[in-house]
Amino acid sequence: MQRVVAPSGRALFRSALAVAFTAVLALGLRRTVRRVEVVGSSMEPSLSAGDRLVVVSLPWGPQPWPEPGTVVAVRDPRHPERILIKRVAALHHHQGTVEVSGDHPAASTDSRTFGPVPRSSVVGRAVYRYAPTGRSGLGPWWGSTIVVDA
Repeated sequence: MQRVVAPSGRALFRSALAVAFTAVLALGLRRTVRRVEVVGSSMEPSLSAGDRLVVVSLPWGPQPWPEPGTVVAVRDPRHPERILIKRVAALHHHQGTVEVSGDHPAASTDSRTFGPVPRSSVVGRAVYRYAPTGRSGLGPWWGSTIVVDA
């Protein structure tokens, strides 16, 4: 006959703590990874319409300052519900703003049109192109870049 031993209070506490930690981690990850589709030709030749990207962000507070040349998802200052994919052109630490630009200037609406955006508008960093499969791979995707450190 097998004897059943009830878990101690300490073991129950550890189990509950592990479950809580896992739940918090799962909820946090859900907010830190998003999928975004490139629309239009503003990022050509680096990214094309229909490319699908994985964008990663922190689940809390403002995003860290992106480096110039990094491809980011940023809220459109004219339509905040809309997400734009652009490259960081310049950082203004003292003003708390980021200038973003498309790789195809003639086809891009970016900071040249609407000015620098608040750092808080940066949704996250594009890290992986998962579609189309023939173009999938890790970033960065380099095109013609304006790199200015202001």
